[in-house]
Parts: sequence; C-alpha cells; structure tokens
Amino acid sequence: MTDLKTVFDAAGGMPFFENLVGAFYELVAADPVLLRLYPDKDDLGPAARRLTLFMAQYWGGPTTYSDERGHPRLRARHFPFEIGGDERDHWLVAMRGALARVQPSPEVAAEIERYINSAAEALRNK
Repeated sequence: MTDLKTVFDAAGGMPFFENLVGAFYELVAADPVLLRLYPDKDDLGPAARRLTLFMAQYWGGPTTYSDERGHPRLRARHFPFEIGGDERDHWLVAMRGALARVQPSPEVAAEIERYINSAAEALRNK
C-alpha cells in the first residue's frame, strides 16, 4: 500500500467495510459469548451501522461516525459492558472470521489485523 492511498481506499471504500461488518455481525449473532454484550440482541443493525461508520472513518473514509456521535471514546462507550479475556478472544475470532470472508488484499488485512489486536486488548475492563 502506498502512502497516497488510505486503507479505506485500498480496501474498496464503504462497500468493503459494510461487507466486513456484516460478516462480523453474522458471527456475533451465532456466538452466545458476544451476543450477551448486546442489550438489543434482536436487532444488531444499529450496532453494525455504528461499527461500519467507525471503521470506515478510522481507516480514512468519511467522518460520518464523528459527525453523528462525536469523538469515538471507545473505552468509555464500552465500559458498561464486562469485557474480559473470553469476550476479547471471541471478538477477535469473529473479526478474523469476517476478514477471511471478505478477503481483502494482504496489505489491507495486515493493517486491520494490527488494529483489531490492539483494540481488542484496549477494551478489556475486567
């Protein structure tokens, strides 16, 4: 990936992040450990939209997430949920599974993998 291209662009823009997050939430819906973290287990759509917008923005896409919700404040937003090692591990398995489904380029996959590893650990609060 060159310095002239963001991960957002290299991945294929918003459709890539919509597909990635869609695949992730299919896995979340089938994982009781992750599903218990969602107050509205019957409608994961709003959570999927927020994650899509966050990830797109983080990787150089539109600022819709911040425009609508302000600063991401990831730790503060996730603090009400008990996230320990088990939840972290299940989240990583689901996100890696989603990455495998959407098959980004090796460069994009490596960038996202680096981020999800650090983010998953940073959000642990128990």
